[in-house]
Amino acid sequence: MATVKYFSGYIRNYKKLCDDLGIDSGLGRADREEAILTQAYSKWKLDMMSHMYGFFAFAIYDEDKNKLYCVRDQVGQKQMFYSVIDGEFVCDGDINKIAANPKFEKKLNKRMLQQYLFYGYPIGDETFYEGIYKLMPGHYAEWDGSDYTVHRYWKPDFEPDRTKSVDEFAAEIEQVVGEILGEESDDKECPYKESFLSGGVDSSYLLAAGDAVAANTVGYSEEGFDESELARHTAEILGKGFNVKMITPQEYFERIPTVIEKMGQPLGDASAVAFSIGCKAVREHAKIVYSGEGIDEFFGGYNAHKREIPKEWTYLTCSHIMNRDIVKSLMLDFDENLSFEAPVEKLWAEVQGKDELDKKLTIDVSLWLEGDIYLNTDRTSTACGIELHTPFSDLRLFNVARRIPQEYKFMNDCNKYVFRKAAGSKLPEEVAFRKKVGFPVPVREWLRDERFNKQIEDKLLGETSKKFFNQQDIKDMWTSYLGGENLLWNRIYAIYAFLLWYDINFD
Repeated sequence: MATVKYFSGYIRNYKKLCDDLGIDSGLGRADREEAILTQAYSKWKLDMMSHMYGFFAFAIYDEDKNKLYCVRDQVGQKQMFYSVIDGEFVCDGDINKIAANPKFEKKLNKRMLQQYLFYGYPIGDETFYEGIYKLMPGHYAEWDGSDYTVHRYWKPDFEPDRTKSVDEFAAEIEQVVGEILGEESDDKECPYKESFLSGGVDSSYLLAAGDAVAANTVGYSEEGFDESELARHTAEILGKGFNVKMITPQEYFERIPTVIEKMGQPLGDASAVAFSIGCKAVREHAKIVYSGEGIDEFFGGYNAHKREIPKEWTYLTCSHIMNRDIVKSLMLDFDENLSFEAPVEKLWAEVQGKDELDKKLTIDVSLWLEGDIYLNTDRTSTACGIELHTPFSDLRLFNVARRIPQEYKFMNDCNKYVFRKAAGSKLPEEVAFRKKVGFPVPVREWLRDERFNKQIEDKLLGETSKKFFNQQDIKDMWTSYLGGENLLWNRIYAIYAFLLWYDINFD
C-alpha cells in the first residue's frame, strides 16, 4: 500500500491515466491526483513517472517496503529539496520550510556562494545551506528509515533523426502541441486561464494554440526594453484580451526583498523581480496562467547555442557572469580546490560524440533551465498565489525536440527554426519569425539612478559585505559601473541579491 506524503504540481494527462488505472476522472482535482499517484505506484512502481505528463514533485511512502520515495519531474518544473534532520528525512518544494525547522542548524554553504558568483544562479544539487540538498530533475531519493540514496531515472538524450524533413517535424510539433493543450482545455477543474505574453514566438504560439482568454505582459517607459506594444499587437491579431503592467523603478526596487525571500536562495536573474510584479498583477483576475518556458532549451533559442567553443573547453551553461579570476579577487575565503567546471563535468563527459548543439542543450536542460528559469517561475508564481502551467515544457514536446537535427533548429540565420515553422500554422509570419527579444529589464540603467540605488550601495559597502568580499574590489566595481561600465550591472545585482538573502536568513 502506498500513501502520498507530499505533492505539488499538475498531472496533465489525467484522463488517460484514470482510464488506465480505473479511477473516476470526475473526482475533484485533489482526490484524483492522489488516486493517480497511489494507483500508478501500485501498478508501475517507480516507472510511474514515464506514464505521467505535467509538472510535479511528490513524496510517496511504500508501507510494505517501509520506504519513502521523493521524486522530481524530468525537467524540474517544480522545486524539491531534502535534508536529514535529527534522524528524520524531510523534503519540500520550499527550501524555506526546511531551513525553518527548529532542529535544523543553519550554516552557509560557501562552496555554493563561490559557484553562484561564477554562474549567477545556484547550480547543481548543493544549496546555500549546508545539509540541505536539491533533488535534481529526473531524480528520486529513496529513504529506508536510516539512510538515503539518490537515483537518476531520466536524462535528456538528444538523438537526431535525419530521415525526416523540416516540414515533417513541424507537423509533429503541431500535433503534440495540440495534444498537450487539448488536455489542458478539457480539464473542467481549471476552466479559466490567462497567459503571459512577451514579444517572442514561444508565448505567442502558446496564446494562439491554447484556451487562454487574455494575455498579460509587463512594460517599461524606457525605450529599448519595452515589449508591451509587440505583445499587444499579437494579442489583437489573435483576438485575445490584453493587460499590461507598467513597472516603475521604485516599484521594482521595493519588490526585490520580497522576491529574494520567497525564492529561498539568491538568484542573480533580475527578470525574476519583473516576473513577480507581473504575477502579482495577474493574480487580481486569474489563478491559473500559462507561460512559455522550455522552448529555448529544447530547440536552441539562445545566442550561446550558436557560438563555437574550443574543443578543449567545457560548455558551462548558457549563462555565467564572472570568470575565475574575478571571483577569486572578490572573495575573502576563496577555495582553490573548488572547480567551477565540477557541476558540468560529468554531464559533459556523457555527451561527447554528440552534435555540438545537442551537447549544449543537454547541459542547459539539465542545469540552467531548472537552476535559474524554473527556480524563478515556480517560486515567484507560487508566492503570488498563481498556479503556473508551462505546457511547452511537457516531456512529449521534448521527445520531439530531441530527435530534430541541429541544422533544422538553426536555419536561414534563425534560431529554433523548425519550432517557428510549426508556430507559423497559428501565427502570422511576422510574429512566428520575429527575432528573439528576451525579457530585458531596465535594472541595468536603474541601478545607476541615485534616487533608487541607495539600498544597493548600502548592501555592497555594508557590514555583511565585509564578511565575504574584498571591499576595495567591491568599491572599484561599483565606481566603474556608476562611471559608465554597463556590463558590470549583472555582477552587482547578483552580489546584492546574495547579501540581501543572507541578511534576511542569517541576521
